[in-house]
Amino acid sequence: MTDLTADQRFWLEALRAEGAALGAAVGVENLAAPVRSCPGWNLERLVGHLGVVYQFQRTHFVRGTASRPDNERQTAPTGPAVLDYFAEQLAQTITALENLDPEAPAWNWGGGPKVAAFWFRRMALETAIHRWDAQAAIGIPIPLDPRLSVDGIAEVLDTQLPSGRRKGPDDAEGVVRLNATDTGDRWVLRLRGTTLAVLDTNTVLDPGPGAQAAAKGTASDLLLALWGRIPLDVLEITGESHLLEALRTG
Repeated sequence: MTDLTADQRFWLEALRAEGAALGAAVGVENLAAPVRSCPGWNLERLVGHLGVVYQFQRTHFVRGTASRPDNERQTAPTGPAVLDYFAEQLAQTITALENLDPEAPAWNWGGGPKVAAFWFRRMALETAIHRWDAQAAIGIPIPLDPRLSVDGIAEVLDTQLPSGRRKGPDDAEGVVRLNATDTGDRWVLRLRGTTLAVLDTNTVLDPGPGAQAAAKGTASDLLLALWGRIPLDVLEITGESHLLEALRTG
């Protein structure tokens, strides 16, 4: 294993754990089960999708170049073979990340440095969200790890939304406060149409013009709501709820 930061080791362990939990949730007998949090999908498609994501991303983040890869992706096998495909692609992706230089050039769609470090967090969170999807499809959704959820909320705010992955309205203006009741983490955001600013919660805030909203919930519920996996009304909401819709990335 290469010399990784504590965060990168955490994401790598999360990828292992979440991938194993997803694999354990899906068997041959339930491949046709609908995934209600991903309309139109069944578990076969979800597992195949994630296997393709692993394969595609891995083949380019090990190239040592920040040039944009082509968009050609493999097609996942169908039927029971998709389970072995998923397990193989997960294992190869974990191995690739274990041996990856995080500072090596690597394309990514985020607004930060084009280095391989981006993919440790992204692969862990992609897997965690889809693990929840798979477990929800068979009726046993387990909340996401609180620390990983806090990191996922940060990713929504510092990467997903600034990179144009907003699924909610892009004309909202106001200040939004998010509070994770189980971890004590909080975020204050200013929305101005298509722009978003994460404000320093340790300073006195000037809310400025526009509406305001606040949402409280566990870190897992906050993240799942931002990803459109659970309805916003699961959270304790005050103020203008349409501002929270503007933070959705899924």
